[in-house]
Amino acid sequence: MKNLINEGWMDRFGRISLSEILFIIGFFWLGSTLQIVFFVLSLILLVTGIVGFCPLYTVLKIRTDKKVIKISKTYWLIFIILFVLIGGVGSYYSAFFTKKIFLEDYNRMNNYYKQTLFNTGKEMRPESIANYDALSKEYAVFLKKYTSYHPYALYGDKQWNNDITKVASIITDLKDKIYTGDLKESHLNLEKVRPIFQDILKRNNFSMLAITLVDFHDVMEKVIEAADTKDPVGVINTYPEANDKLNAIAAEANDAEIQAIRKNLEDIKTLAEQGQSEKLPEKAAELKSSFVKVYLKRG
Repeated sequence: MKNLINEGWMDRFGRISLSEILFIIGFFWLGSTLQIVFFVLSLILLVTGIVGFCPLYTVLKIRTDKKVIKISKTYWLIFIILFVLIGGVGSYYSAFFTKKIFLEDYNRMNNYYKQTLFNTGKEMRPESIANYDALSKEYAVFLKKYTSYHPYALYGDKQWNNDITKVASIITDLKDKIYTGDLKESHLNLEKVRPIFQDILKRNNFSMLAITLVDFHDVMEKVIEAADTKDPVGVINTYPEANDKLNAIAAEANDAEIQAIRKNLEDIKTLAEQGQSEKLPEKAAELKSSFVKVYLKRG
């Protein structure tokens, strides 16, 4: 058996660690064919790392075990700790960020949906067409991405593909009505989309608070950017949108942690109105800190 080994210990440790990383990437971040490719590569690296034999090395006449090194218990312990850390930290943050990215994509698409719903309800034809076109384009991107790829938060949802395809059909079928037909009827048909996504979010344990937090994040960053550059006019101009988004959060939960975000946002606005530019960056940091505290715990 020893004659078959052609990998040194560092080589084997590296293969096993890389195998774990590829598996995490494939499991959390990829879908379809690419996910299978990463799983296969992960398995190959894991098996060759454990066995200590690489067939490709034989073809290329390469050996990494030329020097026989005895691995102490300390090195084994370090490797085991690193292996566990890679798996634990990699999995936690992959689950966290894939969920966050999904919610950002959902909110971007949903904002156009809400605008189209509002405009058709008010029978505002030009605005309805403009927002419907944006919705159609954004939903096509959303559908393509999440039909083949399911983030960890959606794993196990067997109805997911059917539901998002059903929504696509509803949106597509409304084009003629929105362009030239009955906008009130279009509005009623668009209303059918809402319960579908509400059911999706509910059965996959998404809280509406998480959705509103992600929705608030992007506009909050605009306020922070203006504050960091000591631009009071920029702060004042971006405040109304941030205020609206924060009101949506407060409608879901308005406890002390949410109120801390509100206080920091209002303090930034007050400093901007008073022209106290030098104090804006510090208060912007407090706003971000209060938001991150809530999002990490409840997002």
